[in-house]
Amino acid sequence: MAEFTSRSSDPTPSEEEHSGWFARFLNVVEWLGNLLPHPVTLFALFALGVILISGLAEWVNLSVIDPRPEGASGRSESGTIEAVSLLNADGLRRIIENLVSNFVHFVPLGTVLVALLGVGVAEHSGLLSATIRAIVLKAPAGLITTAIVFAGVVSNTASEAGYVVLIPLAAVIFLALGRHPLVGMAAAFAGVSAGYSANLLIGTVDPLLAGITEEAAHLIDQDYMVHPAVNWYFMIVSTFLITLVGTLVTTKIVEPRLGEYDPSNAREGAADDRSMEPLTRREWWGLAAAGASVLFVSGLLALGVVPEWGILRNPEDGDILNSPFLRGMVALIFVFFLVPGVVYGAVVGTIRSDEDVIDGMANAMSSLGLYIVLVFFAAQFVSFFGWTNLGAILAVNGADFLESSGLTGPVVFIFFILICCFVNLMLGSASAQWAMTAPIFVPMLMLVGYSPEVIQAAYRIGDSTTNIITPMMSYFGLILAFADRYHKGIGIGTVISMMLPYTIFFLLSWVGLFYLWVFGLGLPVGPGAPTYYP
Repeated sequence: MAEFTSRSSDPTPSEEEHSGWFARFLNVVEWLGNLLPHPVTLFALFALGVILISGLAEWVNLSVIDPRPEGASGRSESGTIEAVSLLNADGLRRIIENLVSNFVHFVPLGTVLVALLGVGVAEHSGLLSATIRAIVLKAPAGLITTAIVFAGVVSNTASEAGYVVLIPLAAVIFLALGRHPLVGMAAAFAGVSAGYSANLLIGTVDPLLAGITEEAAHLIDQDYMVHPAVNWYFMIVSTFLITLVGTLVTTKIVEPRLGEYDPSNAREGAADDRSMEPLTRREWWGLAAAGASVLFVSGLLALGVVPEWGILRNPEDGDILNSPFLRGMVALIFVFFLVPGVVYGAVVGTIRSDEDVIDGMANAMSSLGLYIVLVFFAAQFVSFFGWTNLGAILAVNGADFLESSGLTGPVVFIFFILICCFVNLMLGSASAQWAMTAPIFVPMLMLVGYSPEVIQAAYRIGDSTTNIITPMMSYFGLILAFADRYHKGIGIGTVISMMLPYTIFFLLSWVGLFYLWVFGLGLPVGPGAPTYYP
């Protein structure tokens, strides 16, 4: 089983010394980050720290006024958010009673395990290897980076599929091309996570955020409605911006800094990913059969979604946005890897019985030992942090600081976005963060003349860009596990320093686009979305 250490065995992956100030800054970030202990130990210490701090916070009566309206879900009867101590009898009983449920109900755990069952079969059968070889041998090498970043952005339509499937796949593709596999991972991670709110299609997060925004807008205007597509125009344009900036950061900053890949740093078996032999005739037949099975499954899926009577639509109103189709995306990922994996294996001879299918699933699970250990402690920390209300108190105080500054012009959005970036470092969930901050920011900015739709678009910039540099993000542990395959003993600081350029340049360019789009060109951020609120 793979293991992490608190410091990378090669703190600077590239032997070449880069003299630029930005490269030296990233080296310092990496060095400081790698001083942190083992990731599992880090989350255990975080959980213990939350317990201790919560006791102190309750002792000093730390609290803030609850910004949510009366009658809103989760709002306390007292109208305040108070720190809750876990350092007392009630808190310790709550910890002991929920230790197991915190772990098994941690959403990323189930997502990863179920999706990788299907991916494991596709990998065991050889389907993934053959598909990658077919793509890499035919595609122009110069477009691979752009394609990976773009695929990462649009993968958000399928919820968290990009984390589980695309990021490790990108590493394999780059290794097959003779490039550093961590560069491929970085490009995919940037697209999937830092570009989370950009997309060509409406994703699962859109109706969720729109509902929270509408509820917050009702504090000012009871009749105001916010539909899920209110940021669609801006998100479409943002997709191409993130793809372009992500490609440039990857090729101009990240790849030169990481330098040539040293296979001796890889875990056993990772070097096997370098295989790039041309496909045999039997493999091509296998790919054709697998493709036909994908079309067949897609046809069945279309029957459940396209017709108004489709069983995968919302059974109450026939809606697709809030439907079993989108909510069950992880199950669909499982099927879309399992079926073609079995078909391909049956054609090429790598799967001859049900035992081979089971072996593929078991092999996928056996590689996740460290991730499961890390998730156990990460789940405890996230739960403890939520129970104590410390994250909510920090979010409200940050919003109050912006409100007290008295800014009313367009420049207020710079501070708003920066506060969203900061809060996102502590509250990884987009919906949880927005549920706490929207009741403050939406009414406040509506009163100075800005529409809820524009406010939500600005929030999404801040929420997305810092996802890749915070260990609090739910899938950060999984990214470390993937990276450790190709650079054993990699530290948190190495990953953060690798991803920090994306955060910086995504934030600068995205804020620039926002101001150009909204205030320079005066364009709506989505259909029926005004810029100003009268």
